Amino acid sequence: MSAADAPPPLHLGLPMWANPDWRGGLYPPHGGGDGHLADYARVFSAVEGNTTFYSGAPRPETVAAWSRQAPSAFRFCFKLPASLTHERRLVGVAPDLEAFLATLAPLRDRLGPVMVQLPRDFGADELPRLDAVLSRWPKAIPCAVEVRHSEFFHKGTAETALNRLLISHGVNRVMLDVRPLFSTPAGDHPGMRQAQGEKPKRPLHVLSTANHPLVRFIGHVDAAINIRYFGPWIDRLALWIKQGKTPFLFVHTADNRQAPELARRLYRDLAVRADLPALPAFPGERQTRLF
Repeated sequence: MSAADAPPPLHLGLPMWANPDWRGGLYPPHGGGDGHLADYARVFSAVEGNTTFYSGAPRPETVAAWSRQAPSAFRFCFKLPASLTHERRLVGVAPDLEAFLATLAPLRDRLGPVMVQLPRDFGADELPRLDAVLSRWPKAIPCAVEVRHSEFFHKGTAETALNRLLISHGVNRVMLDVRPLFSTPAGDHPGMRQAQGEKPKRPLHVLSTANHPLVRFIGHVDAAINIRYFGPWIDRLALWIKQGKTPFLFVHTADNRQAPELARRLYRDLAVRADLPALPAFPGERQTRLF
């Protein structure tokens, strides 16, 4: 494996790679979306796969195309379909889980933690269902679980049981940091109003239960607020890297229009502290400078 193909010490990404608002910055100002994944992967080393949460398993030909476009060090972090986590609440889903993961087989060496996002009312009494799923989880595919029930954020028996379960299976607990998003009222900003209505307002509990700590940082429209809340993450992410872990950092903004620039800004501070390589220039910016 060459140095260029080696996985980075930290995977940085956004909630998606296809967004027309990123033309002229992350992407060239003109052209279709066929090359967006390749352009995206020149800068970022991971992506959340939110579409599978809503739409289920992608078509085999789609997965094959992703496999051709993404470099070997890139990581896809798909979500389990909501039909399994929210509609069926992990009951009797083993065959469908196997089928979903089989669909992703062409990306097997480029799968980051597959995320199991649980409903807001999925509580401690349903942890045996999660245990059953994780007991059958393929060891070769990393997994991360995002809980949203309030009882998992009180440092009581429910949270202790959850953390022990994840540690026993070598599964990562997703850390959803919504502090920047909820740091001020949404005001008249439609993206802020929508994001505050959709994201759960839960405390941030920082802990690593496995080897791929996964942070979802939900930013504000005010860049200064984001930089302030990200500050403590710099030392923590650097510590995990020093410990030999490979963190995943996904950066969102309220409407995601500024997500690429925010990710680049936050990474710049982290790179200095953790001695990480600089990000490449955005393909759209390079093209703009040529003309």
